[in-house]
Amino acid sequence: MKIGFLGYGEAARAFHDGLSRAVLAHDILLDADDGAMREAMKLRGASPVAIAGLAEADWVFSAVTADQSLLAVEPLLPHLRQGQVLIDINSVSPGRKRDTAAAVAAAGAQYLDMAVMAPVHPKKHATPVLLAGEPAETLLPQLQALGFSASLAGPEPGAATAIKMVRSLFVKGLEAITVEALLAARASGCFDEIYASLSGSFPGLDWSRFADYQFERTTRHGHRRAAEMRESGATLDALGLHGALAREIAAVQDAMGDVGVTPDAPLAATVQAVLDTRVGKPG
Repeated sequence: MKIGFLGYGEAARAFHDGLSRAVLAHDILLDADDGAMREAMKLRGASPVAIAGLAEADWVFSAVTADQSLLAVEPLLPHLRQGQVLIDINSVSPGRKRDTAAAVAAAGAQYLDMAVMAPVHPKKHATPVLLAGEPAETLLPQLQALGFSASLAGPEPGAATAIKMVRSLFVKGLEAITVEALLAARASGCFDEIYASLSGSFPGLDWSRFADYQFERTTRHGHRRAAEMRESGATLDALGLHGALAREIAAVQDAMGDVGVTPDAPLAATVQAVLDTRVGKPG
């Protein structure tokens, strides 16, 4: 069994670290002669290859940015072969995964829709995942034997990512509404009162940690979450629902990602630092 990665960012590196085996890896940054990317591959024992080199892999995990999930696969299509499996772990809409599945099938390979249902750290490749697509039932025991915490979502591509997209609307939306409410509270001069009120109304959220966590997640991963929310918006649009809600969540996530992390600061200081960056310091 040879494993390859198309895209070698955080998710691919986490999966590779968990699998603890030699892999082939291609990332668009290699084409730009990115030394940091090549070094990251070297440190983990991944062999950097041109995209054609992924033809040697039995399984190719596609782990790119959400907006590039189909575009990144297109140069690989001429190199795919019968018996090969493309495992699409990208957080994109069901429609995008169905389009990618059709392109992969036309090239003679198999396609697996894999939805990663939690952050990839600390569990790495053992993070819970859902599987969908024609080879899902056959591949399930093979993936489980490698340590994946995998379960079936359905026989058609898109069934796994649909669950991820709808769930993410709530999770990333809760992050966005939390940070925006606390930013508004600070800007309005009623931060302590709002914090106390929310802590009392929703004690199960454990506000001693909850708000800090929401700010950390959005400032550290806001851009990636925003891309996912735009795909969630496409999912809702296709259902005849309000995709604009997801796109507004994406706007908040993007703005938080622009700010970046304020390490080891108390919540009130973090809120003020974000407010100063996003709105501008008074005067």
